[in-house]
Amino acid sequence: MKKIENQILIIFGASGDLTKRMLLPSLFELFVRGLLPERFLILGTARSSFTDKSFRAHIKEKLREFVKEKEKIDDFLPLLFYQVFDPEGNTDELSERVMQLRQQYDIPDHTIYYLATPPSSYDSITRYLRESRLMRSKNGWRRIVVEKPFGISLPSARELNRCVNSVFSENEIYRIDHFLGKETVQNILVLRFANETFEALWNRNYIDHVEISALETIGIEGRGKSYEGVGALRDMIQNHLMQLLAFVAMEPPATIDAEAIRDETEKVIRALRPMTDNEVAENVVRAQYTAGTVRGEAVAGYREEKNVAVDSGTETFVGIKFFIDNRRWSDVPFYFFTGKRLKEKKSEVIIHFKSAPHKLFKGECPGNSCNQLVLRINPDEGIRMKFGLKIPGAGFEVEQVAMDFSYASLCKEYIPGAYERLLLDAMSGDSMLYTRNDALEASWRFIDPIVNYWEKHRNEDMLYYAAGENGPDLGEKWNVSSLEPTVNQKKCTR
Repeated sequence: MKKIENQILIIFGASGDLTKRMLLPSLFELFVRGLLPERFLILGTARSSFTDKSFRAHIKEKLREFVKEKEKIDDFLPLLFYQVFDPEGNTDELSERVMQLRQQYDIPDHTIYYLATPPSSYDSITRYLRESRLMRSKNGWRRIVVEKPFGISLPSARELNRCVNSVFSENEIYRIDHFLGKETVQNILVLRFANETFEALWNRNYIDHVEISALETIGIEGRGKSYEGVGALRDMIQNHLMQLLAFVAMEPPATIDAEAIRDETEKVIRALRPMTDNEVAENVVRAQYTAGTVRGEAVAGYREEKNVAVDSGTETFVGIKFFIDNRRWSDVPFYFFTGKRLKEKKSEVIIHFKSAPHKLFKGECPGNSCNQLVLRINPDEGIRMKFGLKIPGAGFEVEQVAMDFSYASLCKEYIPGAYERLLLDAMSGDSMLYTRNDALEASWRFIDPIVNYWEKHRNEDMLYYAAGENGPDLGEKWNVSSLEPTVNQKKCTR
């Protein structure tokens, strides 16, 4: 592993939920495993009135909720510091504190800024950075990590990019998408490009269709106010699923480095076939959950959630059928599915290979796609291959069976979480798993016509599904597997 340079990590929004639930627990895990730089410290900033001591005490209690090796928390806390910060203020106390800490702990002029704040704060923070002494460096480096959402439309994404690009160059910007930090997602590239068995079949000649899904059992978790302006399309598909699609559909890169991978990512997203209004009406499904039961507990419908309008037109479920206009994937249907308050939590990619052109055996799968490669991203990361085999006994009767691989069985070594991996990459200067601006804008060019159509036809085509069910019934519209419950394979008995 590349040795990571000594550095300071400054977290804007350090008193927020993301910092307490994801960032600091992930940094703690890196600390426990000895993966942080030799000289490294974390400076949290926000408007909240913490001191170093009170911030450490506050974080200690939060870490006890989220980490296992609680006995090592006290060893981690000395890395944490805090500075009250208001980007609209007239003082430059943050710059002074950073320089004081850098000198005191002999840390070179290497800094990462992490924006764990709403996008509405980006302009004031980047303006502060531009005008402060924090960006002045003769022989050091600066990087910035930006959380989603990266806008709510192409114009807003361009405005956010304008804010960040006014201070940082594109190679210094790390737009984080935690889906890309998952082991199974990264393994898509290895599975395809290290195994000719798969890559030779990975095209329109052998693949019938592809499904990419991220299904959740939770609701909006008290985020009514912010979710109302976003919805499932912009919350999940524009970023997470779009990046998954790129790994599934890209051409082989010339090398496995950041720019080669991101070049191929952008090509895939740019090749998405744009939709007219009529095509949106035909190929996009939106739905909203109503009151129901999840794991035996009664839950409210979306419109009954706090800070949600009683006539809300915000979707909590989206299904999209779409195409990639290039030689490899010409006329192969792709599907996105995402939704909240569904019966089962799972994220996966299903590659449906074409069926044998002639059926010889009793019991053979009758559909267009009998062989499936399932890439499980969450839960139980792994791979499942589905195909037909002869049932033991006389005759040639066929039954569909599955061959499973689980990452948990690969080794006993610790597999880092998504945020751990991505934070480590940012510290190392590896942007391979981060989104580049051109791919971001290409994704919004595909998404915006769908949003615009919905705004013109508010609630006209909205479907509804009870919380705790499999989502809206799409059986007559599309023959897909993503919304079906996972079935465990039966064991053969004699």
